[in-house]
Amino acid sequence: MTAPTAHRGLLEWVSEVAALTTPDRVVWCDGSPLEWRRLTDRLVEAGTLVRLEKKPNSFWCASDPADVARDEEHTYLCTVDEADAGPTGNWMDPLDMKIVMTEHYRGSMAGRTMYVVPFCLGPLTAEKPVLGVKITDSAYVVISMHVMTRAGSAALELFGEDAEFVRCLHSVGAPLKPGQADVPWPCDRTRYVTQFPEERTVWSYGSGHGGNALLGITSVMARDEGWFAEHMLILKLTSPHGTVHHIAAAFPSACGRTSLAMLEPSIPGWKVETLGDDVAWLRFGDDGRLYAVNPGNGFSGVAPGTGWRTNPNAMRTLAEGNSVFTNVALTDDGDVWWEGCSDIAPDHLTSWRRDDWTPDSTEPAAHPGSRYCAPIAQCPVIAAEWDDPGGVPISAIFFGGRRATAVPLVAESFDWRHGVFLGATLSSETTGGVRRDPMAMLPFLGYHVGDYLQHWIDAGKDTAKLPKIFYVNWFRRGDDGRLLWPGFGENARILKWVVDRIEGHATAFHTPVGWVPGAKALDLRGLDPSSHWDVRQALTVDHDEWRAELPLIEQWFATIGDRLPAALHDELEALRRRLD
Repeated sequence: MTAPTAHRGLLEWVSEVAALTTPDRVVWCDGSPLEWRRLTDRLVEAGTLVRLEKKPNSFWCASDPADVARDEEHTYLCTVDEADAGPTGNWMDPLDMKIVMTEHYRGSMAGRTMYVVPFCLGPLTAEKPVLGVKITDSAYVVISMHVMTRAGSAALELFGEDAEFVRCLHSVGAPLKPGQADVPWPCDRTRYVTQFPEERTVWSYGSGHGGNALLGITSVMARDEGWFAEHMLILKLTSPHGTVHHIAAAFPSACGRTSLAMLEPSIPGWKVETLGDDVAWLRFGDDGRLYAVNPGNGFSGVAPGTGWRTNPNAMRTLAEGNSVFTNVALTDDGDVWWEGCSDIAPDHLTSWRRDDWTPDSTEPAAHPGSRYCAPIAQCPVIAAEWDDPGGVPISAIFFGGRRATAVPLVAESFDWRHGVFLGATLSSETTGGVRRDPMAMLPFLGYHVGDYLQHWIDAGKDTAKLPKIFYVNWFRRGDDGRLLWPGFGENARILKWVVDRIEGHATAFHTPVGWVPGAKALDLRGLDPSSHWDVRQALTVDHDEWRAELPLIEQWFATIGDRLPAALHDELEALRRRLD
């Protein structure tokens, strides 16, 4: 087909990739409903997708069991100077990596269609839209781009003849010989996800998922241009009196990010609306305040644990249809199910491995990392401002991990620098101990973590209108192992206290780790009175537990090396003094 653009750089790149990968044909994607129908019909015919009878325009998909997620072992950050990649990821010289991957790409699309997908990150009406192009030989990846980005002709119109754009190249690495039958989920056992941040380029190979780690590239763009690209939700909180505050929050996986973004408050008169549950771009406005924009167009969430009890608004979003479910279970009547979807499992399912499954089966019906993707616009609590290119002003930033001990339910930082320290030491407990994940960004950073933390510190030097920073931990446990905080809708009680702190009429105690409310400062009306003691325990700051935490923080900071900002070392010493 004739290329629908006069952008010479894009045309040359597409020609180069086609010459290298040798597809049977090249298709420029327009992002239209007709294209969606054509591609989904083709994927159903190939056995990749199963059309769901119970959800309109939605599909079930099961991947190859050996290809279920991005392989961090084979995710590389390729910077010219190895030191710029930092101590927390894999590095290879860009030239060496391109030599290796070019040989994998050579002829990798033979017998297949090469799709060219122009896309825009953020609203199409933005003053400086971030543009990209995904080249892939996977129709599954194309339909995912339909949901998750503003993809197709509307984005391509913004390219003009010379606009800069991010180059994303992906191949499943499964060429077809003439007459060779295809499989429902083509992939290669050799896999790479490789970022070239200095070139604004991502190459991925081998996996059918097409993970491109775009957040890593935009994190570098943000650093260079003086803003932030973060792994954060954005929510709008309206009080019974009509006052509005917006909150951005960073949580690692399985720490309640999506359920907070779509919270149903349990206290009367409060309202939560969402602007996004995954990525936030934060820029300073002319008034000195920090404004947030969601660059995405859809939700992509982990399915297990998402249910009517934990996140009813996510379930309502999915019930609207127009969604793709990957590696969940398929019901006999044409719906999907996963652990946590309902309290009682169906009598029979087709598991994510395409096997028969019953409640007596020893393996989960859905893969623990199974996912859904759905359009954000059909969320019943979507905020009207979600697509505003100007963004929304942020009043507070939350950092939160999963800790059974030490970390209190909520603590307000003493100031911006102390808040960066809280984010820099964000942690969750795993089977291997405590895992540090600064600002929940460690797997997504496109440059050295020490430079990233310095970027955060520097932001606090130029304006006095910074949002307050809070650290939350919904997962504090009692001596008997019980979760002390009831969670879910009750998290609105913490949001209410945060708003009261922002507006200057809520009390808190000065502790070594920040300003912490007493139980009487929280609105606990409607909670079982027997739970009030649990709340007090969840708010406790135990000095001995925090003294034991100090060497763990020191070990983490030691991995950052000489690029650790001096300000964070000073904050650690200040914490030590407060504990003494």
